[in-house]
Amino acid sequence: MNMKIAFVGKGGSGKTTLSSLFIRHLATAGAPVVAIDADINQHLGAALGLDEAEAAALPAMGDRLPLIKDWLRGSNPRIPSAEAMIKTTPPGTGSRLLRVREDNPVYDACARAVELDGGAVRLMVTGPFTDADLGVACYHSKTGAVELYLNHLVDGRDEYVVVDMTAGSDSFASGMFTRFDITFLVAEPTRKGVSVYRQYKEYARDFGVTLKVVGNKVQGQDDLDFLRAEVGDDLLVTVGHSDWVRAMEKGRPPRFELLEDANRRALQVLRAAADATYGLRDWERYTRQMVHFHLKNAQSWGNARTGADLAEQVDPGFVLREDAPGAEDAPGAEGARGAGRAADTVATA
Repeated sequence: MNMKIAFVGKGGSGKTTLSSLFIRHLATAGAPVVAIDADINQHLGAALGLDEAEAAALPAMGDRLPLIKDWLRGSNPRIPSAEAMIKTTPPGTGSRLLRVREDNPVYDACARAVELDGGAVRLMVTGPFTDADLGVACYHSKTGAVELYLNHLVDGRDEYVVVDMTAGSDSFASGMFTRFDITFLVAEPTRKGVSVYRQYKEYARDFGVTLKVVGNKVQGQDDLDFLRAEVGDDLLVTVGHSDWVRAMEKGRPPRFELLEDANRRALQVLRAAADATYGLRDWERYTRQMVHFHLKNAQSWGNARTGADLAEQVDPGFVLREDAPGAEDAPGAEGARGAGRAADTVATA
């Protein structure tokens, strides 16, 4: 199945740990995976086994926005320059679309292969919020690179894009929360843990977001009963203590096959739930929501910032879907996507 999956939750809930376990689970099964750290606190690289220096050396998507924009706009006549694009600019006829398994300048600049127990994933990061950003920038200007990536992504069958989102309800500062086939909300069995669930459920209600709760740090029946009472049928599975995770957090992860059976079964439940949403995918609604948030951003700040009417960037006849042509597919366009080449590289990395 082709899946875009988000992990959300309050700070300290364990969402980065669980997203990293899920990424490992997919990679060891041989699935092509793009992993993205979109959290203001960048910890996914370390959770996937990188040391401090390796994690710090990962190229930041937020620092490469001009390159990303220029590549994605392709030959789209509605977008005259990279400077005219904002984080919500939707694709249209002539835009370059991205695939999970291809080689392209965006992956060359922003992605690195991370080996995981015989498999490998592509890892991309927004980059941390730095001292230079204080008082002059919003972190969502960095996650805008992820939103553009998702807006132009056509993920194919048996491919996964897993995004570790920023904590709490900050995900709703843009339309990125609608870009996923399923969202796993990691909640501890506490009042604070379920409060984020209630916020997310309320905000996402009108957008058809598929939301499932993963109970983390569940230690007994009382914790389980609490979560069931608070989130009802949205509770998908629970996860308890893990010696494997404790070793991983100390920088000494055992082989992934040694993960506890109960936690391995929980990851299988997550994948089954993600795969089950494939039949619910509605490309027309997906494109419509993309346009909705673009027009909102254009009116609230985008038009003033760019000095243009960004509503003109919307191609009314374009629907993003698996067979949508990219710029290289348009008549007279040059080049090729190179689909499949990256998959071969990653699988043997």
